[in-house]
Amino acid sequence: MSTQRITYATMAADPNLHVEFDAAIERVKGTLGKTYPMYIGGDAVTASGQFEDRSPIDTRILLGLFQQGGREHVQQAIAAARAAAPSWGSTPWQERVRLLKTLCEVIRKHQYDLSALMIYEVGKNRLECLGDVVETADLIEYYCDEFTRNNGYLKPMETLGPNEHNYSVLRPFGVFAVISPFNFPFALAGGPAGAAMVAGNTVVFKPASDTALMGVKFAEMCMEAGLPKGVFNFVTGPGRTAGQELIDNPGIDGIVFTGSMEVGMKLLKDNGGRKIPRPVIIEMGGKNPAIITSRADLEKASDGVYRSAFGAQGQKCSACSRVYVSRDVRQKFVDLLVEKTKTIKVGNPLEKDVWMGPVVNEGALRTYEDAIARARKDGGKILTGGNRITTEPFDRGYFVEPALIDGLPKDHPLFKEELFVPITVLTDVLSLDEGIELANDTEYGLTAGIFSEDEQEIETFFNRIEAGVTYANRRSGATTGAWPGINPFGGWKASGATGRGTGGPWYVQQFMREQSRVRIK
Repeated sequence: MSTQRITYATMAADPNLHVEFDAAIERVKGTLGKTYPMYIGGDAVTASGQFEDRSPIDTRILLGLFQQGGREHVQQAIAAARAAAPSWGSTPWQERVRLLKTLCEVIRKHQYDLSALMIYEVGKNRLECLGDVVETADLIEYYCDEFTRNNGYLKPMETLGPNEHNYSVLRPFGVFAVISPFNFPFALAGGPAGAAMVAGNTVVFKPASDTALMGVKFAEMCMEAGLPKGVFNFVTGPGRTAGQELIDNPGIDGIVFTGSMEVGMKLLKDNGGRKIPRPVIIEMGGKNPAIITSRADLEKASDGVYRSAFGAQGQKCSACSRVYVSRDVRQKFVDLLVEKTKTIKVGNPLEKDVWMGPVVNEGALRTYEDAIARARKDGGKILTGGNRITTEPFDRGYFVEPALIDGLPKDHPLFKEELFVPITVLTDVLSLDEGIELANDTEYGLTAGIFSEDEQEIETFFNRIEAGVTYANRRSGATTGAWPGINPFGGWKASGATGRGTGGPWYVQQFMREQSRVRIK
């Protein structure tokens, strides 16, 4: 097995990695099309109906049949999680860390097979999928290590007298719901679930229906790792029933949600009306800018922008979806960016030399086509891309060209709306001040990047940009590529609700509440 560390910022792959991938793709082919249960309290549970999960590469490929769970199944899962919570919460934290680190080992053991299945289900390329799986293990391991570094979050306090012993201890809430999106179906499921569990909570997990296969595979990893029954529960079903029950049920003590701003803000609003408030940990997307100043290295800048704009088909909440470039260097930068974008190989991501696969579903395809039509109607110029690819063998999937759009007014909705497809809009600015002002003129504040060789410009950017994750001169990704323990990932403004990033030193504490203990002897 290759020992090369894979992250989203990996520039090149060890050839041995592709040998591992080729073997894994052959192994998983024969597993496609199975019927999968939900897992509640350690038992396989079925519903009266199922739904299909098909590949965006070729919709003739049936990945699996999944249970059309309803409110009653979620209620069963919550009951199982609540029954397991007292024992799990009182398990010594060292034992929870041991079990969760075992889960990390299990994920790493299966990393290539899991990544191959993710290619089929999400359409990301090989390195993006392997990065997703490896990050999952790294996130969980980081939270385990934080627990160890902080002695289980038990801290002696000052005293008022010689016979007094005072402590601050962080204790679990009870049961957490984890509702994950399609784009990082392992990392955005396993990361928060791992944090919740190492903190002593039990979990009810519902994946996006588009990525139910990766959801059940994470559940299988939890079972293989030997987590006690009821600690991790897996349900599938529509958001309007199964998902809504997770939100409504008073047996849920905390929620982790990654998804749209509309749903996230509704969760926050509903939380305010509850008799007993609960933690709501939310990441709600972004409209992430890159600023290219007249002092930028344009080779670095064009590399960083196209990688962030079109990696994973632009279906990252951190994707670089708008660019503000100094008028002095505009034409040279645009020429480089267009040239490099045109070299992107779009195709079947199972193949090792394909960099960009399909968008995830028909809804994403419609979003792409609608945005291109709006741009054309409003005077925008499509510099490259803008079309669906319908030639064989891509006519059965959701393949589109990476698109760069110029010429729109700076206040056009395409500079404001999160599209989640491979489209990036650009315009010129007269100064860094104008670039920062336009970059901040959005509800979102997730990631942002700058390219400049001037230290004062970089410092100005860091101090004034309204984003939780910021990069300067990052050739491997202008606005993307955060990694656990290296780049905490969380948004400001409407991009996040807590101000504490995943993979950072303050994340796992959100799954616990402080108890002050006073003991007089």
